[in-house]
Amino acid sequence: MEATETPGWPFANKLLFRFFFSYFLLYIFFNPNGVVPYIDDLYNWYIQPFHHLVPWLGIHVLHLSKPITVFTNGSGDTTFDNVVLLLTALLAVLGTAIWSLLDRKRPSYQKLFYWLLVILRYYVAITMFSYGFFKVIKLQFPFLSLNSLIEPYGDSSPMGLAWRFMGYSKGYNYFTGFAELSCGFLLLFRRTSALGAVMTLIVSANIMAINYCFDVPVKLLSTTLVIMSLFLIFKEFGRYKNFFLLNKNAEAADIIPHRFQKKWKNIILCVLKYALIIYTIFFDLKYALEAEKEYGSKAPKPPLYGIYEAKTFIVNQDTLAPLITDTTRWRKLVTGYAGYASVKLMNDSTRSFAFKVDTQKRTIIMNSYTDTVNKYVFTYSKPKKDSLLIKGTYKKNTIEIGLHREDESKFLLVKRGFHWINEYPFNR
Repeated sequence: MEATETPGWPFANKLLFRFFFSYFLLYIFFNPNGVVPYIDDLYNWYIQPFHHLVPWLGIHVLHLSKPITVFTNGSGDTTFDNVVLLLTALLAVLGTAIWSLLDRKRPSYQKLFYWLLVILRYYVAITMFSYGFFKVIKLQFPFLSLNSLIEPYGDSSPMGLAWRFMGYSKGYNYFTGFAELSCGFLLLFRRTSALGAVMTLIVSANIMAINYCFDVPVKLLSTTLVIMSLFLIFKEFGRYKNFFLLNKNAEAADIIPHRFQKKWKNIILCVLKYALIIYTIFFDLKYALEAEKEYGSKAPKPPLYGIYEAKTFIVNQDTLAPLITDTTRWRKLVTGYAGYASVKLMNDSTRSFAFKVDTQKRTIIMNSYTDTVNKYVFTYSKPKKDSLLIKGTYKKNTIEIGLHREDESKFLLVKRGFHWINEYPFNR
């Protein structure tokens, strides 16, 4: 390297740097988030030993009341994840102690500090890209499902409420998605990294607030993004303080890169940088567009898609009246996703079913996820437009149900839309 180490760091600064350097690299090791090509495949291999170690620590060291059997999934806040975070912090403390003993005479870590900032910039940027693309393509927060449209507010979970709030507006998804993409782009380049760090702090703090306030299980990652953003800002803290708080002149930032003495090394580094950027953007966008066609807004609707109200319900030739105390008679059948349906009973309870439709034979096979032995076996027909008649058996009972499809576009939440002029507030 051409640059030399800058002497004179206080002991506390060196100690904190050693800890954060160890902690951040260990965190990225346990949560790679696809920061380099094929890293997730490698992660699935090297994380396996920790699927044995962490549960062992939970039982024999932490003495948890329940064994750890669930690993990182759609939730990033499992017991496993929390113990891994604790393990990360303890290993960072241990690493800091050993490093401090072995390297106590070094005056500073200017070069390592520079490269740590580079690593954090790219890690946070790539994470923000994944957030952003999944909002702009509207995969993270899809529009309200058919089940959501008929579910009372009070029956939704806090996370479900947040998902529906975000999913309702395509424009708000664009706004938040482009904000996250902007953070990613700004962090990738030295000249814009200071602005990128400030924007990322604001955007990631909003993500963290939603996760905490609506019980979304991505609290650990979003909190870490905020901490990483603060760490990126720390380098420029004096300039920010002068500009934002003290109304003083802020000197130009030192954005001179650390270069290798051999030119070919710098060329390789530059090529790898832009290859990683292109790879990340291309494959994030490619995956998002493919997912949109597979299960997003452009995915094909399943057979018999819709919300159906049960007008007649006959069991063994006995017509059941629509009594709200009845726990057998259906009120609504909702088929919003392929292979899945839900039935709302007269007492407003809801049951979920595996739902297999054969459009050639015009048959329906349904079973609850807790009982795969007893199945509804129906044939179906459509006597009129928006009507569905299903006949079949369940537990030796004959069943005939006449259903009428409701027009989901008539829900107020769907049809209200945007109004520039409102003579009075329309708040219902």
